[in-house]
Amino acid sequence: MSTDRIDSEAQLDELQSRPVPELPDLFRALDGDLLVLGAGGKMGPTLARLARRAADESGVTKRVIAVSRYSDPLIRKTLDTCGVETIEADLLDRAQLASLPDARNVLFLAGRKFGSADNLPLTWAMNVLLPGMVMERFAESRIVALSTGNVYPLSRVAEGGCPETHPADPVGEYAQSCLGRERMVQHGSATRGTPAAIIRLNYAIDMRYGVLLDIAQRVRAGTPVDLRTGHVNVIWQRDANAAALLALDICASPPRILNVTGSAVLSVRAIAQHLGALLDREPLFTGVEADTALLSDATQFHEIMPFEKIPIDDMLRWTADWVKRGLPTWNKPTHFETRDGSF
Repeated sequence: MSTDRIDSEAQLDELQSRPVPELPDLFRALDGDLLVLGAGGKMGPTLARLARRAADESGVTKRVIAVSRYSDPLIRKTLDTCGVETIEADLLDRAQLASLPDARNVLFLAGRKFGSADNLPLTWAMNVLLPGMVMERFAESRIVALSTGNVYPLSRVAEGGCPETHPADPVGEYAQSCLGRERMVQHGSATRGTPAAIIRLNYAIDMRYGVLLDIAQRVRAGTPVDLRTGHVNVIWQRDANAAALLALDICASPPRILNVTGSAVLSVRAIAQHLGALLDREPLFTGVEADTALLSDATQFHEIMPFEKIPIDDMLRWTADWVKRGLPTWNKPTHFETRDGSF
């Protein structure tokens, strides 16, 4: 996938939905169709397109169905054009959820983070009530549920992040609600035998959102980069999407939990300095690096899914070039520097 620059959103979306070789093999072996719930968010559109392309390359006839409220009608139009079947639905409406087609494979992406502190009851409904409803509705499916590394506590940077065996200890109501999502998936699996996998992701990046964009925009604008949370994990969005699809092959009861992120612990200061060199800006800093951060140990992911990942140098180069040329962004800051769990 390596390329010197990404010139447009169309090229970016094509790269984000280009299958890794392991995905067509998965679809050849996978029985049944695929239903993507919450397909209108940051990852859903490219994940649905990735699945459609992988299914086409596999030579197997398989429906890929993407469900969302589609507040942006352009997303639905693009998915329709790509051969993804789309359904507009409010998943919290029990009647609409019940009316969705059965599918042997379900990717559950729906959730709420950005602005979660402004409407905590809705955050809990989306992140806890809805997963319980989905586990009930699709009890006969295999289900991959997208979660977050935020369910872990801040951990010592020197220790390299929390492995899957580390006890959950979420900070703040958003992260607590995400642990609630996981518990609903685990409960549904335990009571109905539904095979499932839980993907703890942090942080996926795209040129239009993510930790690298947050830092690049501050460097470009001459705004100080906050160093209090001085270390992060990142992963290219296509690689995270590929992991979510490949996790259909590891679903089990009780659910398999898998950290999905890059293999390296990255210094925020070093990221800013690298981006500054690419942007011809000297980065400014505020705060001092703490010895703890939100970090995940993704050793298992890289061992069981050893497909070729996009390296950090490519992500940095693409991000700097994107920001320098003023290409579109989504205005969805990650708040990676937040240490009290309030998003």
